[in-house]
Amino acid sequence: MKIYTVNQITEADFGCEETGRTEPTALLQLVSGEEEKYLEVTESKLERDGISEGKKVVFSSDGEVLKYVRVVAAVIHSQVDGEEKVFATARGYGEYQGWWEFPGGKIEEGERPEEALVREIREELTAKIEVGELIRTVEYDYPSFHLSMDCFLAEVVEGELVLKEAEAAKWLGLGELGEVNWLPADLELIDEIRNIAF
Repeated sequence: MKIYTVNQITEADFGCEETGRTEPTALLQLVSGEEEKYLEVTESKLERDGISEGKKVVFSSDGEVLKYVRVVAAVIHSQVDGEEKVFATARGYGEYQGWWEFPGGKIEEGERPEEALVREIREELTAKIEVGELIRTVEYDYPSFHLSMDCFLAEVVEGELVLKEAEAAKWLGLGELGEVNWLPADLELIDEIRNIAF
């Protein structure tokens, strides 16, 4: 998958009625290394999907331009009541409020994924974690953006997991992973997690 940067956005037309377009459009100049590409999109799509100059975008399998969002997630595991369990949180906001996910967040400029994960868990759950191996990177097209999510095993090494942003949380045994409504990207990990030898 090729990642492009939106280098410039210019007005593609000066009047819908003269061009046959039904709504105003913009012309995106996209760059990836030496490659340069131009794409016309509606201004409403830019606004709805949060695409602006300097943002990263990718093309979906059907050719749709999507904002590129890179995040990290922690599959925090521990022995709980004599059974190996993983920690899941329910979103407390937005379109997917109440859906379940593995905690984490966005990678900031200049951060390695592991550093971002330690920071995000500290900010969202107060505990300090030790990041283990990369399970895999999930690539998933949501309707308005493409998610690239590095998913790592992790363990709490200091403090307690305290909810600051999520709506709810629970420890799930490997046989209980199908009992919550996972976000689509997180759902792609479930079978792999069941097969990990913790």
